Amino acid sequence: MGTQTDAIVVGGGLAGLVAATEAAEAGLKVVILEQESEANLGGQAFWSLGGLFMVDTPEQRRFGIKDSFDLAWADWRGAAGFDRDEDHWPQKWARAYVEFAAGEKREWLRSMGHRIFPVVGWAERGGIDASSHGNSVPRFHITWGTGPGTVEVFENRARAMADEGKITFKFRHQVDDLIIEAGACVGVKGSILAEDNADRGKPTNRDVVGDFEMRAPAVIVCSGGIGGNLDLVRQSWPERLGKPPSAMIKGVPAHVDGRMIGISEGAGANTINKDRMWHYVEGVRNWDPIWPDHAIRILPGPSSMWFDATGKRMVEPNYPGYDSLGSLEAIMKTGYDYTWFITTQSIIKKEFALSGSEQNPDLTGKNWKMVAGRAFGPKATGPVEAFKEHGEDFVVADTLPELIAKMNGVAGTDLLDVEQVQRQIEDRDRQLDNKFTKDQQIMGIRTFRNYLGDKLIRTAKPHKILDPKHGPLIGVRLNILTRKTLGGLETDLGGRCFRHEEGRGAQVMPGLYAAGEVSGFGGGGYHGYRALEGTFLGGCIFSGRQAGRAAAGDVK
Repeated sequence: MGTQTDAIVVGGGLAGLVAATEAAEAGLKVVILEQESEANLGGQAFWSLGGLFMVDTPEQRRFGIKDSFDLAWADWRGAAGFDRDEDHWPQKWARAYVEFAAGEKREWLRSMGHRIFPVVGWAERGGIDASSHGNSVPRFHITWGTGPGTVEVFENRARAMADEGKITFKFRHQVDDLIIEAGACVGVKGSILAEDNADRGKPTNRDVVGDFEMRAPAVIVCSGGIGGNLDLVRQSWPERLGKPPSAMIKGVPAHVDGRMIGISEGAGANTINKDRMWHYVEGVRNWDPIWPDHAIRILPGPSSMWFDATGKRMVEPNYPGYDSLGSLEAIMKTGYDYTWFITTQSIIKKEFALSGSEQNPDLTGKNWKMVAGRAFGPKATGPVEAFKEHGEDFVVADTLPELIAKMNGVAGTDLLDVEQVQRQIEDRDRQLDNKFTKDQQIMGIRTFRNYLGDKLIRTAKPHKILDPKHGPLIGVRLNILTRKTLGGLETDLGGRCFRHEEGRGAQVMPGLYAAGEVSGFGGGGYHGYRALEGTFLGGCIFSGRQAGRAAAGDVK
């Protein structure tokens, strides 16, 4: 019959840690099964910048930002574009999450030791009108300590509960099947994998040295998405985004493989919105990779000029930092799967940030002296300068002809014409001779600098790209980077999975729960088509909390 416990959590990422600690707090004995080694506890969240979507916080108010639930919910609906019958539960999850973000989220996390960097970021700045995609105000609250700081809150809690006998960790335990009896999930079966001492994020072996069976009245699947499995990404790629890119680089480790989605489906659980996904268009190949095809996303400020592969300037609203998915759609329509930034040292010094905890040692290491360096001196952060020097997607030159020649060399083509690119840059630069302009991107830059946080550390003072005082010139090839799965296992507000029965429609599947990316961060896709950012870690936390509490209530 296998080992018996009260609840099994499949996956030791952020959602799994939250679900396990909430269930254990309510009195359940919980086992966490994780296919990777202990070094990978915390999963993909560890590698993140630690951004959290929050609404009407003290940090916002200190910068004069007027935010509210009503404004945030309007922004969410404009971004999500819910338009399907199966969006019933995702919409309920979305509203509940925005209420959480505007309510107890900050103080609940703070009570467990979580802290926030004081300058609020402005991600996904939006479409072209008030009803469309985008954040009307800055809402991206970076964890002091980035992703590791977020994971630490719940890892410490889980380890303390393990010391008390409430939680048991079982690493290198790979779930291969859900046990279904009389229509209910009553446990799991799987393989015990050989020990592997690879560093965090590195691929590990799949050598089977044994098997296991474990039973519990509650099984909570928290196994993540599909971003590390390019075959699954391409299978799910929607027609509305054009043909899947022939070349993609990975923003997540290989163990983000989507296995449990298929296993759950095979056991009868329903999945929805598989064609909704969130990939980035500002990916660069990591010159010092941790996992195969390791990509880093540039988190751009608004000032770099953006060109498609043929040298045509991207048009509104496809400017840096405005609309990730809209830009992806526009890029795929060009027939190429890469684009270019042309920028200056002054711009990258102030505006280039890199995704990932390891790319932000000042914030991750909670080092205020290093943070202050972002605002002073001629250089960008150390990691950005390292990419500029070593990254294969970066080129540097003093003149535009030299820069274009190097960019064509990187691409292995002659698509970029110096005269065409120079004409567009000069047209843009002339618009800076007056305080008024017809250039929409320059209008945006000036608007963003009205926000003190952007003016201080995120948006460069407007200047001419070809002004040598702001050089050298820098070209950056931008690639498609896989990241988040927006669809997934359909669940109610307690994280209970559904199955479809002939003639009865969706019915709760007793004993089976899901949280985190495997459930589209809630309900099978609470983002709809687009994300407002800071909503991935937040979705793992909220859905893990909901599932852990619901499982405890159902079992008890």
